[in-house]
Amino acid sequence: MDATDLLPLLGGPGNIRSVAACMTRLRVELHDRTSVRDGELRALTGVLGLVEDADALQVVLGPGIVARVTAELERLLDPLATRGAALKAAQQARNATPFKTFLRRIGQIFIPLVPALIGCGLVAGLAGVLADLHLLPTLVPALSAVAGGFMALLAVFVGHGTAREFGGTPVLGGAVAAVVVHPGVTHVHAFGLTLAPGQGGVLGAMGAALLAVRVEKTCRRLLPSALDVLLTPALTVLLPGLVTLYGLMYAAGEVSAAIGRFTHVLLADGGAAAGFVLGGLFLPLVMLGLHQALIPVHTTLIAEQGSTVLLPLLAMAGAGQVGAALALYVRLARNGRVRSTIRSALPAGLVGIGEPLIYGVSLPLGRPFVTACVGGAFGGGFVGLLGQLGSTVGATAIGPSGWALFPLLKGSHGPVEAVAVYGTGLLVGYATGFAATYVFGLSREALAELNTPRAAQPRPERPKAVPPEQGVPPSAGL
Repeated sequence: MDATDLLPLLGGPGNIRSVAACMTRLRVELHDRTSVRDGELRALTGVLGLVEDADALQVVLGPGIVARVTAELERLLDPLATRGAALKAAQQARNATPFKTFLRRIGQIFIPLVPALIGCGLVAGLAGVLADLHLLPTLVPALSAVAGGFMALLAVFVGHGTAREFGGTPVLGGAVAAVVVHPGVTHVHAFGLTLAPGQGGVLGAMGAALLAVRVEKTCRRLLPSALDVLLTPALTVLLPGLVTLYGLMYAAGEVSAAIGRFTHVLLADGGAAAGFVLGGLFLPLVMLGLHQALIPVHTTLIAEQGSTVLLPLLAMAGAGQVGAALALYVRLARNGRVRSTIRSALPAGLVGIGEPLIYGVSLPLGRPFVTACVGGAFGGGFVGLLGQLGSTVGATAIGPSGWALFPLLKGSHGPVEAVAVYGTGLLVGYATGFAATYVFGLSREALAELNTPRAAQPRPERPKAVPPEQGVPPSAGL
């Protein structure tokens, strides 16, 4: 399948305003949704599903393929690239709810940072392993510096992204957020307290950049053009900078500390129950796009504590999904189409990219989505129980999950135990998802209808769902 196969089914080049890709899905903004030939699009080889967004149609293609197809579409649509900016803004204003728009913007702040978080997390993990094994002692400090440099300046990147996303000048947002990590804040005293570099973390950086955007927009509206070029940058840095130093860093620091205390209490007191609930509800959160609210929480925990204990719990949802897919593969031995979809989507599911299995297999069939959640709940309950007993497992970076999370694990008793706890949790999720789906995943009527030798059997109609936002990586723990 290539872009030339998709283009006529999407209503032709004149019907497309813009295209973009996330990890697994092609996101297409359209002029006329009714011009899309849904049935033919779903039946096209390589298309794993269609998902309605507030302002776009998302075509689930899977990792790798989506990048190639998006690049081909962009080349085909290049003459149209300058059209429709006003229409796009009007459509988004009509269709996007404030809450969903806010979540999408939060995601867009952090998504560009994920590759660096993954890379630095892997380097930090390597440094930790070498230090534990007392190997290459002269190299360990260098690796730690390479891994820690980005994290030390994370607030600057968050401020830059926040200003860009909310309509300000990105470099001014980064400049204001840089105040949060500057060593000179130790000389600032207010309310009888002394600040520490990094106090407030990414939450403080976001708040500082949002203030900067507000001040910048006000200045550009009120100041004459002759003064704008000089005064607007100065006031945009000065006023939010002072507010950040004399109030925002303290408040954001308290919130960040509260998040850390809450997660500690969550695992220490309600580990098994908390893990069961988080692992069981995460797939529906992904389906609704609400998981993006957890991105700054993960990032805050990593900045404050060195790892996020929530991600290994949430990753169990992906294990339940894999177990459910394997059960369907066994039960639907005569359904070539479903089995082919599972074979193509399963490798991505094993490394934490769950959308192909969600939108191509479990969600369209209904019950298997529920039984996949059951598998995730039991896997999360197991990891939560071990955390409650003292064997806490965290991830030093967000982004991957499934098997890809192993190199990023950090445990309270060392990496070996962390790998053992997390790996066993995955096995529990696989086994429970498989068993629940095998026994309860298909009604007798559905099994008789689906388990036929017809290779060209049409897929069941997919219920419309609100998916995770554009570009959201599997940081959510699929």
